Amino acid sequence: MNPRPPLPPFTAETARQKVQAAEDAWNSRDPIRVSLAYTEDTEWRNRSAFLRGRAEVVTFLTAKWAKEHEYRLKKELWAFAENRIAVRFEYEWHDGAGQWWRSYGNENWEFTADGYMARRFASINDVAIAESDRRLRAS
Repeated sequence: MNPRPPLPPFTAETARQKVQAAEDAWNSRDPIRVSLAYTEDTEWRNRSAFLRGRAEVVTFLTAKWAKEHEYRLKKELWAFAENRIAVRFEYEWHDGAGQWWRSYGNENWEFTADGYMARRFASINDVAIAESDRRLRAS
């Protein structure tokens, strides 16, 4: 695989670039595009789901975005060191019945030397919101 800059060890600037690239990819809602930032054998925990490999990531994200309509995400760099980044995030979406949700969470990321994410561990909580309370809208 070709290197995927920025590469570790991260600085504050390169860690922010990695976080912004992830936010942009996830907001595309394109499971294949998102999966290409991860190693072939990536390891994930997302809520109570445990995934291994890009194929499982694509399947998971396809199902996620079939359920989470008008998904919009904002990530914030929380901390970084060497080849690891910690992120806090929130995203908004609505379900098939039209109920809007804001999901809050934290992620821990670990990268390979060539800039691919090998491990992603996410803890997420959902809060029902009114459409009028939305903060994140497509630009």
